[in-house]
Amino acid sequence: MPKCNPIFFKLALNSLKSRKGSVLLTLLAIIVSVYVLIGVEQIRQQTKQNFNSTIAGTDLIVGARTGDINLLLYAVFHMGAATQNISWKTYQELSSLSSVNWAVPISLGDSHQGYRVTATTPDYFKYYRYAELQPLQFEAGQAFKDVYDVVLGAEVARKLDYQLGDELVLAHGLGSTSFSLHKDKPFRVSGLLKATGTPVDRSLYISLPGMEAIHIGWNNGVNSNPTAISDAQSLTPKSVTAVMLGLKQKTATFRLQRVINEYREEALLAMLPGVTLAKLWQITSVMEHSLRLIALLILLSSLLGLVAMLLASIRERQREIAVMRVMGASPWFIFSLIEIEVMLVTFVGYVLGILSLAGSFELAKNLALEQFGLHLSANLFSLEQLIYLGFIMAAAFIAGLIPAIMAYKQALGVCLD
Repeated sequence: MPKCNPIFFKLALNSLKSRKGSVLLTLLAIIVSVYVLIGVEQIRQQTKQNFNSTIAGTDLIVGARTGDINLLLYAVFHMGAATQNISWKTYQELSSLSSVNWAVPISLGDSHQGYRVTATTPDYFKYYRYAELQPLQFEAGQAFKDVYDVVLGAEVARKLDYQLGDELVLAHGLGSTSFSLHKDKPFRVSGLLKATGTPVDRSLYISLPGMEAIHIGWNNGVNSNPTAISDAQSLTPKSVTAVMLGLKQKTATFRLQRVINEYREEALLAMLPGVTLAKLWQITSVMEHSLRLIALLILLSSLLGLVAMLLASIRERQREIAVMRVMGASPWFIFSLIEIEVMLVTFVGYVLGILSLAGSFELAKNLALEQFGLHLSANLFSLEQLIYLGFIMAAAFIAGLIPAIMAYKQALGVCLD
């Protein structure tokens, strides 16, 4: 094998320049394939990270007995609906347990223009954590104080163009379009939350007394007795949908989970959010692996295009190979020259693909956060990327063996003439 000196690389560069048209097309294909491969992988990883950090710091979520994934979906992601509520008495007993540090009840069932309404206590904004235990923060205003105050998630406020002090009417039920509106009891926007990239952004938050107030006089989805309510003390709920628990000691989590699951007064289920999030992600892993496979196939097709380009050029380079042989170049020199051309085109394509992807992420990160709740990091230069580079260069080297061996054999043929 020849030594890797500047003259050797210069010869490879000049050889590529002589076929710049086909080389540029191949380079573009590699740039696109690297862009897609690394882009899919980065989005997959960051989506998974965002998904797993939807809720943090909550040790247990308790609801009526159902599947743990179903409980997670309606309590955290606000998807689906609970089959049954748990009584207010049970909530009080849970919050008074010696191992419980805090308990936050939530009640679901209403909506506003397709966005879910969550009734809870001000402690929700104090104890709810996401990502690396980041607390909820207000962009403007404050938590609800009056019965008819409402706090809006970032997406709700942005999409529906609400400001502090605006009034809105909630709808009975979860449909995006509802004819059962609580028109007699409008709410006033008291607070706007900062974007979190979680389902919190797509929710409206009212007090538990507020939820009770708007349903007084309602039977089977019809308001038969409109009543004005202002006394929050008289609006204690009879039941809630779920309860989030934070424990004094993490070691008590499994013991308390067992106690709650064996509770005799009601059929309850206590689930660990982190464990259930991991289980839910495994269910969606088929799509994840499918995207990775598609990205790999795109990379493979671009490498095959590079091989095809070099194979076509080998037939045109018989005279070039003969001249190099006359000048003393060995068959291994010719073999290495072809491989170096493959590696150069692939490496340049990889670098340009990464730079293009980093630029795209930088430009799209605010839009991705606002529209999809996805945190995109433009920092793509890491140890993991070196691993990808090694994998891609190894794949390119293997793909380049075909034209390199053909050139080697052709060089041997020249030697025999």
